[in-house]
Amino acid sequence: MQITSLYQKHIDLNARMQEFAGFLMPINYQSVQKEHMAVRNNLGVFDVSHMGEFIIEGRNATDFLQYVCSNDISKMYPGRAQYNYFPNEKLGIIDDLIVYQLDFQKYLLVVNASNIEKDWLWVNKHASRFEITLKNISNRTSLLAIQGPLTLTAMQSLTTLNLSDLRFYHHFTGEFAGCPEVIIATTGYTGSGGIEIYFPNKYAEIIWDEVLSAGKSYNIKPIGLAARDTLRLEMGYCLYGNELSETTSPIAAGLGWVTKPNTKCINHEGLAIEKSKESEQQLLGLILKDRGIPRKGYKVQSLQGERIGTITSGTMSPILGKGIGLAYLDKNIKIGNSVGISVRNKILQAKVIKPPFISI
Repeated sequence: MQITSLYQKHIDLNARMQEFAGFLMPINYQSVQKEHMAVRNNLGVFDVSHMGEFIIEGRNATDFLQYVCSNDISKMYPGRAQYNYFPNEKLGIIDDLIVYQLDFQKYLLVVNASNIEKDWLWVNKHASRFEITLKNISNRTSLLAIQGPLTLTAMQSLTTLNLSDLRFYHHFTGEFAGCPEVIIATTGYTGSGGIEIYFPNKYAEIIWDEVLSAGKSYNIKPIGLAARDTLRLEMGYCLYGNELSETTSPIAAGLGWVTKPNTKCINHEGLAIEKSKESEQQLLGLILKDRGIPRKGYKVQSLQGERIGTITSGTMSPILGKGIGLAYLDKNIKIGNSVGISVRNKILQAKVIKPPFISI
């Protein structure tokens, strides 16, 4: 099993460690509720160095990414980040990812930890007709997500770059915590604002300590993967392996906004047809009226007892104090409908909503 460069730091902080995507990762340091609220109200730092990073560069780098990615890469420029997915030939999703344009014809791709090997094979499979160089730098790159409304203020002392100048989904590269060539990006997976920073493993312990020190007066907390999941769920963000898969329609998943068939990406003709018609299913949110927590795989039914969908992710919302879940539901289900969720031989009542579950 792999560990990140910050493994000992997590052990020293008495983190509960657990396997995730082949890595031994911190799940929580204190209660998930406290960690969740720290990010919503102040700020927290996540070690997410298990994520994968690829560098794509060369004369045809833009053309290559235009082909393998769903979104319009030509709209990017150095300093821009863009949410994407890799479409497959069967109207499914190989993975979702963020693309950062570092320079003219040079890009950083950040992919899910569980899909690093699969994604690396995928991009190499399609690279032969393009003049590009591909590098998998996952094993030598660390990634911290510093998230929460006080992040930019708290972290400004660690860099001479003006963090408030960074618009959402933008980035720049510079010194951070005394370490050179750190990529600082206004991206994240919590909905509470903040930055994500990429740097060589050798700087990991230095930067971790400096981040906690700079954030101390702002009540920064180390945050584990459990709160990362509750935070993303309150915002209705998809998780690969739950809401997204190789057989999931990106349109049903609500990813039509990053599906641009006119770029001639892989299976662009099929995606154009899929985007032009009404999907048989739709990804929607459920808020429980009864006490309970919806979990992945639970059945959703109409009040008449007809099965109408399946839960893909669920949790107890720390903000709402209610069980919430994402589910693929039949296309005829409307926002505001009441439905039932089968939980341990009981039917719990829930209301259908359009995510996000909370307003930030």
